Amino acid sequence: MELIDKKSILSRVNSISHIELELGCGGMKRNREAIGIDILDYPDVDIVGDVYDVLASFPGQSVDAVYSYHFIEHVPDVATLLSELARIVKTNGHVEFVAPHFSNPYFYSDPTHRSFFGLYTFCYFTSKSPFERQVPTYGYKTEFRISKVDLIFKSSTPFVVRYGIKRLIGSLFNSCNYLKELYEENFCYLFPCYELSYILRREEADI
Repeated sequence: MELIDKKSILSRVNSISHIELELGCGGMKRNREAIGIDILDYPDVDIVGDVYDVLASFPGQSVDAVYSYHFIEHVPDVATLLSELARIVKTNGHVEFVAPHFSNPYFYSDPTHRSFFGLYTFCYFTSKSPFERQVPTYGYKTEFRISKVDLIFKSSTPFVVRYGIKRLIGSLFNSCNYLKELYEENFCYLFPCYELSYILRREEADI
């Protein structure tokens, strides 16, 4: 599909000193200073188009930070997305993803969800995992390092009491990586997790 660059950002990229992107921002950007990217033309979207095509339009090492909230579970190819982000994000820049945890029962209600996410998901794309349990990379890795992964426990707005209880559960299991791993292996279906927050840091590429 054709890109719609509402503010002619792509033609000015080299003259912008600090660039942040919000992928799949929808009708309301959470980061007001970020460039909003979405396939649908909402008022807060600055560049309309397929995410892979939009990212391919940015020069290498041109972006300082990338954010996405409940977007990455909709993309058809997570590996390709990460490769493109590794190309455009500056060294020491970061990417933050928020996605539903696989134990979230609401995940399965949305037919547009493509991929599942758990504590170890992004460990499959980097050789440096912060967790005791190691997973294979199948020969694939980007220049991202996993900086932080948090389990986020909450309930939908009408369920106030449940929300409070789950926040307490979250404060316990997020206190250290050991308890995060203990939770996902043993308790995730007893106390379902709502979503995860991942922060990936872009490292220097191997030469």
